[in-house]
Amino acid sequence: MIIIKTVTNITNFIFLKDEPEKSDIIFIPGGSFPEPSENAASLFKSKYASLILPSGKFSQSINHFIKPSSNSDLYDDIYITEWDFSKDVLLKNGVDTNSILKEDSAQNTYENAFKSRKITDTLGLNISKAIICCKSFHARRCFLYYKWAYPNTKLLICPSDVEDISRYNWFASEKGIDQVLSELSETKFQFKDYLKKISS
Repeated sequence: MIIIKTVTNITNFIFLKDEPEKSDIIFIPGGSFPEPSENAASLFKSKYASLILPSGKFSQSINHFIKPSSNSDLYDDIYITEWDFSKDVLLKNGVDTNSILKEDSAQNTYENAFKSRKITDTLGLNISKAIICCKSFHARRCFLYYKWAYPNTKLLICPSDVEDISRYNWFASEKGIDQVLSELSETKFQFKDYLKKISS
């Protein structure tokens, strides 16, 4: 019973999910999976937002954009940055190019959030409500960083499952356990940094 309760608590903490609402913008933190951008395109076509801001260069640890992690037969162009990749996914899924904003220098989730804030501020956009399309096991960390960058914005998490890892099965595979517990650990350090900054 203790193990079941612990798994439930971790699941509810990590795997955030909201129903979409009409918003000012859709944010997409960078990555190599197309699913978050495909989800963003679907929400765009359903008129939940008229602007999309993908963010991302490539990982600091790899220092170049790796190939798409899924559906590489559909997305087979040469991509320099995560933003280039996300834009291609959006365009191939029916998003108007004029609705896609650009942030292509961020190399981690913290930078995704705060460099996106710099873009929206520079454009004079008032973001009162926003949707975040991200990987489902990355939802909590995305929410914390974007909420830090946009403290007065209502953020709605509309995630996508990737690598066959979801809130319903992550605990049933070594890959799922490693991924979710890694997110839990990263969130701990992130929150520690946040508390230090707001108390200084």
